[in-house]
Amino acid sequence: MVTASAAGLCRFVDASPTPFHAVRTAAEELTDAGFVQVREQDVWPTSPGDYFVIRGGSLVAWREAADTPAHAGFRVIGAHTDSPNLRIKQQHDRTFEGIALVALEPYGGPILESWFDRDLKVAGRLALRDGSTALVDSEEAVLRVPHLAIHLDRSGSDIDRQQHLNGIWSLDASAFLPWLAGRAGVGAEEVLGWEVMTADAQPSALYGADDEFVAAPRLDNLATCYAGLRGFLDAGTPAGPYRTMLALFDHEEVGSTSERGAASDLLATTVERTVLAAGGERDDYHRAVAASICASGDMAHATHPNYADRHEPLHHITMGGGPVLKVNQNLRYATDAEGAAEFARACDQAGVPLQRYIHRADLPCGSTIGPMSAARTGMLTIDVGAPQLAMHAARETMAARDVEFYARALGAFAVPAR
Repeated sequence: MVTASAAGLCRFVDASPTPFHAVRTAAEELTDAGFVQVREQDVWPTSPGDYFVIRGGSLVAWREAADTPAHAGFRVIGAHTDSPNLRIKQQHDRTFEGIALVALEPYGGPILESWFDRDLKVAGRLALRDGSTALVDSEEAVLRVPHLAIHLDRSGSDIDRQQHLNGIWSLDASAFLPWLAGRAGVGAEEVLGWEVMTADAQPSALYGADDEFVAAPRLDNLATCYAGLRGFLDAGTPAGPYRTMLALFDHEEVGSTSERGAASDLLATTVERTVLAAGGERDDYHRAVAASICASGDMAHATHPNYADRHEPLHHITMGGGPVLKVNQNLRYATDAEGAAEFARACDQAGVPLQRYIHRADLPCGSTIGPMSAARTGMLTIDVGAPQLAMHAARETMAARDVEFYARALGAFAVPAR
């Protein structure tokens, strides 16, 4: 059995600076475990087995045993691959007083202050003239967004997203894209499109008196991608009349409304094509959906020791205290009573503690892929997570032991004992 670890999470995060790299990292692990990649434009495999499909920065993998009924339900572990960051504008080259700048814009809801005065690398994918794509990762730091000195701004004025997010990268007035294309091993004239973003160049690390904590970028939500992948693989081939599935979606941080987000048809069509390839009919697909359940995994707010008043007083969440069940009466989370009971049983089965999160009623609550994928597919859906601090900062923190707790709970969810 593969065991999740904080060190394993750090390696996964460092190998995955963008959603495209996260999908590649997951695909490599799936391939090593014997999974076969399926292209959406090809005929769906009719033989039971272990498969995965990739659509941009999203991935869906599934396992199906021999003799599984066509109408068998799916146990889905869901997560998202994207994180808030600063992304490179299409027209990005600027110069000022001999300094070459790269114009950046926020993606999602980053804590902008945390991106200033930080060593930033760049990574993403390039779309080439021949129709192919290439992943690129500068690996070392190439950009820095400097704060204004306090001597020039005693008031601590707000950050202007248009004016204040230019990254310094050279003293030569040269264009950035040709340099980046060179790092990918292609000519600038071959690049017709790009999705390139910044990432913290500092490696993930363990810290604390006895390495009790993880400090890393993109824990929201690569920690779930990692724990979900570990739980999914640990679950093995289903022994009951159901299939297991891992669904990793891009674009959650900006609403999921894309061809590969949770609001797309990616999950529904993968489920439908798998049912039909097993010899089922349209009614078998609807029976399978009705028998399915999804654990929508996204990181959860631990109660901040310096800002405890910002949290619901009866629902404090402890770092290192185990997975978190998230409930919201206004359906910012998809959990209902049946789903809550399902995940509680999974935690009991895994032998890990369970915490329950409620957002303060006087503060707006964030959301996840849960409500959207539930409405899109009709599956019973639970919103769960692992506790962390500094969500949406360039660098976040969680308890090291929660990585193992989280993976074990998700693995138990995928293979219920009853």
